Amino acid sequence: MTDTQAPRIATVPERIADTGAGSTPAPVSGSRRPRRADWRKRGEIALLSGPALIVFLGFVIFPVVMAAFYGFFKWNGFGWPTEFVGLRNYVLIWEDETFRAAVGHNFAIVILSLLLQGPLAILFALLLNQRMKGRSLIRVLIFVPYVISEVVVGTGWSLMMQDTGAVNSLLAKMGLEGLRQSWIADPDVAIWTLMLIISWKYIGFAVILMLAGMQSIPEELYEAAAIDGAGFWKTQWSITLPLLGPTIRIWAFLSIIGSLQLFDLVNIIWGQYVAATAGTSTMATYMYQNGHLAGNYGFGNAVAVMLFLISLVVALVYQRFVLRRDTAGALTDGGKAER
Repeated sequence: MTDTQAPRIATVPERIADTGAGSTPAPVSGSRRPRRADWRKRGEIALLSGPALIVFLGFVIFPVVMAAFYGFFKWNGFGWPTEFVGLRNYVLIWEDETFRAAVGHNFAIVILSLLLQGPLAILFALLLNQRMKGRSLIRVLIFVPYVISEVVVGTGWSLMMQDTGAVNSLLAKMGLEGLRQSWIADPDVAIWTLMLIISWKYIGFAVILMLAGMQSIPEELYEAAAIDGAGFWKTQWSITLPLLGPTIRIWAFLSIIGSLQLFDLVNIIWGQYVAATAGTSTMATYMYQNGHLAGNYGFGNAVAVMLFLISLVVALVYQRFVLRRDTAGALTDGGKAER
């Protein structure tokens, strides 16, 4: 090794050290940028979601909290409540046989709606999903009842279902007088009259949802099934129904919540006091009758809280055991999906 080579070899570690020393600030500057980007991202989220969150808190959460607060008082709806009764209103609710009957009617409507509307909606959707003349017109006509106001629907059906209404008159003219019924007043028939009206009103919405779900199924699956020799019903059972599962579950969830909160049709057709005797009262009509009409708004708010809690429990249970597969499948993170 010559004298000229020694200094060159000795300077290599120095250059490496200089390079390392000069690169140390890079992580510091790089760590600041993600922090700034993180705060900027949080600010954008707050700016975009803030108005919706304020509206949700003001028109959903705050009324629920105030209803729970008023439920602890005997209150006539004017001024600030002062007569504190504690849990007395809630105890009186469950001691009232009329309320328990209303809860039973609600859950009967839930079950009957799922059993009647679901299969019919799927069958109508399968029919309207086929190529045929007038398909668009039929789709529009089957959806029309859903967009008609509940007041119009309730008034029209209540007039037709009277003892001297159009339905009984038509049966008499057809020679079927033995089939004439007291469609609205008879407790053994009134619940089925209500289910007929509900199904006529809301089945169009279910059909549209099912059609939308069927449109998302790849056509290649049906072509492959046809090549394998599968018939129409076999194809629907093996391909359409399994892939239509998420749509069916979402529709069932909407139907359950709507059935638990049913009010307008019952109140319009059966009035304020007939629903209980006819066996069609619901929790919402019970709340309206014993809260608003009776002038006991504290009791009415307590009923509203019970209706909210029952709907919330049903929704959470349904989401936990039925919708879990859909929400888990929508996540991209495997760890989150498992949780």
